[in-house]
Amino acid sequence: MSTSRLTDLFTVAGQSPWLDNLKREYIVNGDFARVLASGIRGLTSNPTIFQKAIQGSALYDEQFHESVQRGLSTEETYWELVVSDIVGALDIFGPLYVSSSGLDGFVSVEVSPGLAQDMDGTVAAAQELQDRIARPNVMIKVPATKACIPAIEEIISRGINVNVTLIFGLDRYQEVMDAYIRGLQRLRGTSPRKVQEVASVASFFISRVDSEVDKRLNAIGTQDALGLRGKAAIAQAKIAYEMFEQTFSGDVWRSLANLGAQVQRPLWASTSTKNPDYPDTMYVDELIGPHSVNTLPDATMEAFSDHGSIAETITSNVDAARKLLDDLSRLGIDMVSVAQQLEHDGVLSFQQSFNELLAVLEAKRK
Repeated sequence: MSTSRLTDLFTVAGQSPWLDNLKREYIVNGDFARVLASGIRGLTSNPTIFQKAIQGSALYDEQFHESVQRGLSTEETYWELVVSDIVGALDIFGPLYVSSSGLDGFVSVEVSPGLAQDMDGTVAAAQELQDRIARPNVMIKVPATKACIPAIEEIISRGINVNVTLIFGLDRYQEVMDAYIRGLQRLRGTSPRKVQEVASVASFFISRVDSEVDKRLNAIGTQDALGLRGKAAIAQAKIAYEMFEQTFSGDVWRSLANLGAQVQRPLWASTSTKNPDYPDTMYVDELIGPHSVNTLPDATMEAFSDHGSIAETITSNVDAARKLLDDLSRLGIDMVSVAQQLEHDGVLSFQQSFNELLAVLEAKRK
């Protein structure tokens, strides 16, 4: 693997590439040394990733049987397996967290997807994971559902790092940023020194947006509609980045920045291309800008390392992006409706992965 492009993504363009995968093989076989050497600066996981990892490897069997022998429930056993992987990865990424002064070196673990509509349950689960893992470079993933926006504020106010996931639309993204700032303001009131220690990213999903919009454009079927396929996600991300720059530049933010507060970086998630007709690095090449993160599945990481482009692109052609969203609206494509559909599907997908894995583990217990 070429090491220069992923490294240059950070050193030249100011964007941190993270890996969107975690499996025990990476830890046991020393693969993370190669991953770190390539320029990867953090790690994300989710219930679907863990479903694939645990079902696809015998490396979990010994710990699974030990947990069963100790009388743990199936769900408790699941969390034993997950936390072990997370802690192993956190230890490997820890030196980068230190050397980057807390900018990178994070590993994300998601609360149970069944809590997506439960604010209090989400806060309790985030606190429990934080206490259990007890590493400064862990990020607790919380979904950006309407119910969990207050949870984000509360968790940040406790000084816990948060990766806000499943963001699909601009209105919700603004709510996420506002919740982060409110959480920091509350933390400033109780522990002003801790404000500089909190880190957060807002995971804005990309390829799934194009998949849903393209489906709707195909249904319209006109030449104008078909000509807009594969463009909505990047256009929306450019507007989101503009919102990010505006939100973290005003007087309200400056008062927190003076205490050392870090901006909540936008993280581009779901950046593998689902449509084989699209270039395999388009959701990296077109979304590069400072103070941002792109979390890459293995194949996208390899593709970008091989033939990706390094240039600031997220701030270019923003007016054209705005016009494209207007054109979609005129065709009857409602991006709010798109975001609602994708949030519903995303929550459901993670719940399904979680439940399927629990069923497999339960069957193995018996």
